[in-house]
Amino acid sequence: MKDIEDFLRENRPSVKDDPAFLMETRRRMKAVEGIKTEVDRQRRSGRRALIIALAGGLALGVLATILAFLYPVDLQSFDGGFLQSARIFLDTWKMYLIYPVAVLAVTLSLVLTLGGRKTARL
Repeated sequence: MKDIEDFLRENRPSVKDDPAFLMETRRRMKAVEGIKTEVDRQRRSGRRALIIALAGGLALGVLATILAFLYPVDLQSFDGGFLQSARIFLDTWKMYLIYPVAVLAVTLSLVLTLGGRKTARL
């Protein structure tokens, strides 16, 4: 707001001394300030949500790792069934399953990165 005031003082535009013009200008300046405040609030909210999700995911990952080390499951003890067939499938195709996962991760990162650039910045 200070920059606009300096600009107007330096250039001295010819405007009538109309109270309606001044009131309209002040109203618009307040609207711009309101938009800036809302954008800042949304950014803070987004950062807070990101930090909470990161902390939650990290905590759940650590918990899952600890539980996996405390209670290991011997898949050889199962006599067939879904777990045995899933283990055989993963052992057979594990080299080829990495590629779709990698492509999915890169695609998701590109979509999220480029999607953030479409938002308006003040």
